[in-house]
Amino acid sequence: MTKHSLELFADYFQFYLQDEAATGDLSEAWTPEAVEQLLAIGPGVVGVGTVRNVDVPVETELVNGPPATDLTGWDRVNECTLDVPSGRIVVAGCTDYFPEAMRISVAPGTYRARVYYGGLKTVSENGLEGEDRYRIALWRASASPPVILKAPVT
Repeated sequence: MTKHSLELFADYFQFYLQDEAATGDLSEAWTPEAVEQLLAIGPGVVGVGTVRNVDVPVETELVNGPPATDLTGWDRVNECTLDVPSGRIVVAGCTDYFPEAMRISVAPGTYRARVYYGGLKTVSENGLEGEDRYRIALWRASASPPVILKAPVT
C-alpha cells in the first residue's frame, strides 16, 4: 500500500486525479448532476468536487483491493473507474502547474477510485474555514459504471 497526504488548492471547487497522458478537460463533464454528486468523469480523468475553493487536505492510498465498506464518519462516498495506460496518476488542483504536480506510479491498467468526502457541513458561512477532507482509495479493477455508495441525507 502506498499512501500520500497533501494539501491541494481546490480552485473552482475541484481537484483532479488523472492519467499523466490525459488532457484533463472536464468542462462538459461538470453537469448539474456531477456538481451535486461532487464527481465528474472523463477519459482518463476524475474531477473531485469540494465544498471550499481554498487549500484542502487530500489523502490518496493505493490498496490491493476494495476497501472495507464501513462508511461511518464520511458524508459522501462515490466510486468510479480511472484508466491509467501511462502508469502514472497525477493528483492536482485544476489550476496547478501540471509538471510539478504529485505523481503516483502504478502498473498501467484500469483502476477503481473510491472517493470519500468528510466534514462537508463544517465549512464556515464565508467558505474560508472548515474541516472538510477528501480521501481516495485506488485499486486495480475492471471498468464499471460509477456508483454512489453514500450520499448526504437531505
